[in-house]
Amino acid sequence: MSGRKTLSRRSFLKAGALAVGGAALAGATPGWGLAQAASGVGTAQTAVVYFTRSITPESLVAIYEALGHPLKSKVAVKISTGEPGGHNFLQPALIAPLVGRLKGTIVECCTAYSGKRLNPKDHWQAIEDHGFKAIAPCDIMDEFGDMALPVRNGFHLKENFVGKHLANYASVLILSHFKGHAMGGFGGALKNMSIGIASTRGKTNIHTAAVTTDHRVLFDNLPKQDHFLESMADACKAVAEYMGKENLLYINVANRLSVDCDCDSHPHEPEMADIGIFASADPVALDQACYDAVVNSPDPGKAALVRRINSLHGIHTVEAACELGLGTRKYRIASLD
Repeated sequence: MSGRKTLSRRSFLKAGALAVGGAALAGATPGWGLAQAASGVGTAQTAVVYFTRSITPESLVAIYEALGHPLKSKVAVKISTGEPGGHNFLQPALIAPLVGRLKGTIVECCTAYSGKRLNPKDHWQAIEDHGFKAIAPCDIMDEFGDMALPVRNGFHLKENFVGKHLANYASVLILSHFKGHAMGGFGGALKNMSIGIASTRGKTNIHTAAVTTDHRVLFDNLPKQDHFLESMADACKAVAEYMGKENLLYINVANRLSVDCDCDSHPHEPEMADIGIFASADPVALDQACYDAVVNSPDPGKAALVRRINSLHGIHTVEAACELGLGTRKYRIASLD
């Protein structure tokens, strides 16, 4: 795309004149350089993160096209279909043209907590009620069981249990709503790739850092917070190695920036303004860029979301994924605006 502006990560963070969703970003993320140097991963690389302020069906297609890496068919489009009662999940009208462009199947897995998505029957009803069956084929990937993916040289997990229908797809678009999360601090590409693709057993395995796969005792076996976050990175590694990094792309939509996840049936209303859409072939850089956009925003409404993220050390999932070689925290922004 001719005329696209490309800025270094440093310029993006320091350029007060660069409005991102109406909010200029300034300064640097505390501890970023130390974590990057300590990890030893990606220090010689810079990922490209595409960005647009516009949050429309057309801009969602445009940012996918900007990635310049067509996904192989059959394409799985991994979203959160949203817990009934909630309303912040990515809306069908927003994502329909992109899913259609990919001839994609919307995929999900069941949850590991009591609610309307724990069993497939109720989950299918939620998918229909939220309008997703009307726009594309849908698949609950663990409806008929799961499969174990090996985790090689991870932090805590030896296996990651994912919906067995993952084997039916040649590529995956991880299409995520970037927002807060009551356990992980925030949810973006890495959470959607780990918790989102994991089966009920797999979600329990991640949440407990491999103590149990029995969701009935999940909350009796919660580990140290960083161990949970590192387990999400482990799960991402297993998925990336199974699918092949070249068969994965990532888009984060930073709108409806609640402190609560789409898995919450009664999420807190957002207090900060929408930012825009970010996309990359690197999930680490993508989540880092979204985190930076929130933390460095001048929008005073960011306070609750920043507090939620930092109180749960949310950035550690990004640090851990970087250490496992899933990507780099060093990026440059390529603006489509």
